[in-house]
Amino acid sequence: MKQLVTAERLCLISHTLSMAFGLAGLLLVLPNPEFIVNLSEFGQKVFQWSMAGGGVSYIILGAAAVALYAYRVLGTRLWLTFMVPAVVLSLGSELLGTSTGFPFGHYQYLSGLGYKVAGLVPFTIPLSWFYMGLVCYVLARAGLESIQLPTWVRQIGAIAVGALLLTAWDFVLDPAMSQTQFPFWQFQEEGAFFGMPYRNLTGWMGTGAIFMTVAAFFWGKAPIRLSRSQLGLPLITYIVNFAFGAIITLVALDSRFVIPTLLSMVLGVVPAVVLWWIASPLEEAEIEEAIEPLPANTLSQVSLPPVEVAAK
Repeated sequence: MKQLVTAERLCLISHTLSMAFGLAGLLLVLPNPEFIVNLSEFGQKVFQWSMAGGGVSYIILGAAAVALYAYRVLGTRLWLTFMVPAVVLSLGSELLGTSTGFPFGHYQYLSGLGYKVAGLVPFTIPLSWFYMGLVCYVLARAGLESIQLPTWVRQIGAIAVGALLLTAWDFVLDPAMSQTQFPFWQFQEEGAFFGMPYRNLTGWMGTGAIFMTVAAFFWGKAPIRLSRSQLGLPLITYIVNFAFGAIITLVALDSRFVIPTLLSMVLGVVPAVVLWWIASPLEEAEIEEAIEPLPANTLSQVSLPPVEVAAK
């Protein structure tokens, strides 16, 4: 188990560092070509490789960190019954979207995110739906478990809140990835919501809600009780991915994009932190360790009633 925890943390740290390196490249290096020219031949090759594979690596590392976390904390069945529907259904939604314009609007992926399935959707995109979808759903479901509500209300609420957290992240992700000087995808129609069509947001909400509903069916009604420490990775993953998109959006775009960034914080970051906070502060093992053991002579002071033994 310790090896799993170590691998999980290494993947999360590498995921975060990859995004930080990507931020430096997108915001500092690429806008200043003289910096690239002054690099050594080896430095230029490293930079070219990082720009070509940076987007792929940070998504794969994020998916690996969340997969290890899900396997360790939730178990194989819950991990796979979330990951498989999330990957398959999100890929289907993306293929439909890039082919027909439904449900996200007319758009296409450019280079930088890896091999494209059917020449349309990079293979990394369903992985990002999986890892961000799982952290949103786990935060929502575990947080709502601490509130005294009927089971069916918590079940539906976890799907609705999880899909909302996922969509709130897109408020900063889409502008950062599609409207900056170096985009990874682009809309083929001018959207009314800061360059994005409104149906892009409903498409995100609907896609997330669909695969979360399928996962909820397989997970059943069993409570998902996780402590704050156990929800640490989901919260950190959500916040660093929000920060990645928000920093690019605020630095590379004009002041209008403060509005979607604030919406992302209010509808995404703040609820995520609240859900983490209302979870139990300690997991069961920590609670047991916190309980002081009875003194050694306590049992001798307890009088037990006589026990009658029936004769054979």
